[in-house]
Amino acid sequence: MSTNIMPFLLPKKVTQENALQLQKEGLLNSPNLRSIDCSELKDFDSTVLTVLLAWQKKLLASGQSISVEHAPEKLKVLAGVYGVNVLLGL
Repeated sequence: MSTNIMPFLLPKKVTQENALQLQKEGLLNSPNLRSIDCSELKDFDSTVLTVLLAWQKKLLASGQSISVEHAPEKLKVLAGVYGVNVLLGL
């Protein structure tokens, strides 16, 4: 039996102002966290990395991992600077 899981869509803006709330929302929808769609993400800072890492940690505990799709170049650069690009598959 195949399950079709919708990707978790990151909002346009992820900063210190909404990161904790977003992290909680994601954890409540953890089956959808296996695929994170960043196509709408435009305004963000490094806190988006903490959100993604928290989700990755949650899924790894159950033997799964996240897949970050449509990551903006700035997100890839930030992940590289912080040395977490491999952890997030960026």
